[in-house]
Amino acid sequence: MKRIIVFLVVSLVFASCKKEQTIWESDWSTPLISDTLSLDKLVNDSTFSENAGFYQLDLNRTLFDLNISELISIPDTTLKNTFTFAASLPVNAGTDFVNAIEENDMNIQDVQLKNIILKSGFIDIKVQNPLPTIAIFTFNLPGVTKNGSTFSKIYYAPAAIGAVDGVVTETIDLTGYQIDLTGISGGDFNLLRSQINVKSDPAGPNITITPSDITRIDATFRDVKVNYARGYFGNKIISDTTEVLIDALDAVASGTADLPASVIQFHIENGIKVSGQARFENVSNENSAGNVLTLSGPNIGTNFNMDAATGSWSTLTPSQKVIEFNSTNSNIEAYLENLGKKHKVGYTMQMNPWGNVSGSWDEVFPNSKLSIRMTATMPLAIGLDNLQLRDTFAISLVQDPEKTRVKSGELILQASNSFPISGEITLHLLDENGAILHSIVGSSILQSSLTGSLDANTALLVANSELRFVLSEAVLNDINSVQSVIVDTRFNSINPITNLVEQQSIPFGAFLAIKLKTKFTTENKF
Repeated sequence: MKRIIVFLVVSLVFASCKKEQTIWESDWSTPLISDTLSLDKLVNDSTFSENAGFYQLDLNRTLFDLNISELISIPDTTLKNTFTFAASLPVNAGTDFVNAIEENDMNIQDVQLKNIILKSGFIDIKVQNPLPTIAIFTFNLPGVTKNGSTFSKIYYAPAAIGAVDGVVTETIDLTGYQIDLTGISGGDFNLLRSQINVKSDPAGPNITITPSDITRIDATFRDVKVNYARGYFGNKIISDTTEVLIDALDAVASGTADLPASVIQFHIENGIKVSGQARFENVSNENSAGNVLTLSGPNIGTNFNMDAATGSWSTLTPSQKVIEFNSTNSNIEAYLENLGKKHKVGYTMQMNPWGNVSGSWDEVFPNSKLSIRMTATMPLAIGLDNLQLRDTFAISLVQDPEKTRVKSGELILQASNSFPISGEITLHLLDENGAILHSIVGSSILQSSLTGSLDANTALLVANSELRFVLSEAVLNDINSVQSVIVDTRFNSINPITNLVEQQSIPFGAFLAIKLKTKFTTENKF
């Protein structure tokens, strides 16, 4: 509702300042705007539903969302395999002169991976032959499979020419490959096995390999994204403060708001098969006056456990944890009534706080995520006591007194209001230095719907109002000096029966229909 109020006032006056493009003639009346404002038009970051004929506010904001790509990162890594000989070696045609099984560290940090399935990625292979005959490279990755087939490639590297090696390169798409990272022993982690065989061309000449001949095969894994991972994900600690801005509340200058008893919940969803702990370090908000209010209660600064997800690929079931702040365990009402424009939520989460209790069977799946959502459901009811909203807009109004000038005039606002809130509107005209030249008070108030009558078409209480903003001759004499205008509105939710400020529910379908026009008297010097 607070955002509606801000937008309403801004829309009314901003339209009048920006859309004035008329030719000023004697006794001229010009319509500026005709529009109907409702919750559907004014609110785009909240969800409204109907409850017993009144609006209900359902807030749902994601504060944190960790997916598999952020949890498991595979850096670009080059497996370098070089083979030399300490002494010269005669090699007959078709002879194997390299036959090696290598164990390669994938340079993965913070986690101990046993098995991964790739969502995407590439391997760039480069073989270099220093010999004066064709060399046949067989490159196998025994732990890398796809659709049941092991990764295996054969390359025919051309003979070297002088000191220039014969080279073959290839790039292979790794999408969908499964990689075993348990090494040669089968009990390690982050280690990739490779098997390399090199032989001379069976149809080529007999040769001699010297110590200066270096046979190479490089395999570079790059742009690798993981779709599934198993292992031990370590004691990763995630600590951050999320800031949420509500720009509409920046216009609140003074006054108070009384909100209904509310509940705010933080939903922690863990779709990763790893247990953890978390806590909220602090939750606070700051209003436009700089007043900071901190949410207090036993749920702040206290660790709570996060269970691991259960199930597997098609049966994965995330664990759920709900931390609730209500009027009995916190100062939630005072927190909300501070009308904070800036909210900060500080949190800390730790995975595996008790060590490798899963026996390296931590798992993360394509649809796994770790998230924190803030939700709130409350009747859209608000009590306003002289709540002051102020906003400033640049304008440019110029007239030539030597030709035709406006001698006097009015801005006339006609409104049909079905919101149970009244408003007093004042315009402050400012010069280029921000000094107030003139203040124009509306001739009456925007009437609350509670003072109106039942509208047969909408079945809502509707109050009609007409506000006049008189542009006196003194104002018009200074009109060329006006560079901006402050819209100053004070809102109240007064019960006309008790004459007291009370919380008022917003009826479903509530609207504000407005018509803004000018009425000028001009002095012509043509």
